[in-house]
Amino acid sequence: MRVLHIIASPREHNSNTLRIANSFLETLRATAGNVTVDVVDLYNHDLPAIAGTNIDVKYTLMIGQPIDKNHAESWHQIERLIEHFVAADMYVISCPMWNFSIPYALKYYIDCIVQPGYVFKYDQDGRPVPLVLGKKMVCITSRGGDYGPTGPLHAYDFQEPYLRAIFGFIGITENHFINAQPMDITPALREAAVEAATLQAQSLAMHTAAVAPV
Repeated sequence: MRVLHIIASPREHNSNTLRIANSFLETLRATAGNVTVDVVDLYNHDLPAIAGTNIDVKYTLMIGQPIDKNHAESWHQIERLIEHFVAADMYVISCPMWNFSIPYALKYYIDCIVQPGYVFKYDQDGRPVPLVLGKKMVCITSRGGDYGPTGPLHAYDFQEPYLRAIFGFIGITENHFINAQPMDITPALREAAVEAATLQAQSLAMHTAAVAPV
């Protein structure tokens, strides 16, 4: 199983989100036995430009025109990033909540890879057709407050709905969310939230290993 770990936390050493994600990955490795993990650390990874030449190429492709040869190498950087993403069997996203949603680095990455003709297309009636099929995704998040279904901040959760929507749009519909919350009320509540999320992550990893193809 090829796992792509997409890190959207800028805190390398003190990230509770990464602490939980690493527990998931360690458990998965220990129980599945056939796991390779590749990492895209979005704060230490040079992502290609999505403005300038590449935005022109995007709209050129959308109307069915060939890419100008002078723009081909620039667009190839986008294609390599998409190929790297699509090659994985499973995705783990480590994503703290920022201002009710996702960090800008993750949004930028999504804007790079979600391109028509590569991860989705339109049929003759204009309906979108997903192209990234048969994949799994685990999103591990941390939130300062309680954004759960019965929590006081649930209406402000634009993180989970967006991630479900954008990755579901390209075909990744088997996704699981592990949300550590609340993190910023008291130290005791933070540790309890991390512990509960870690146990959930370990349990999910063991279940994932049990149903993974040999």
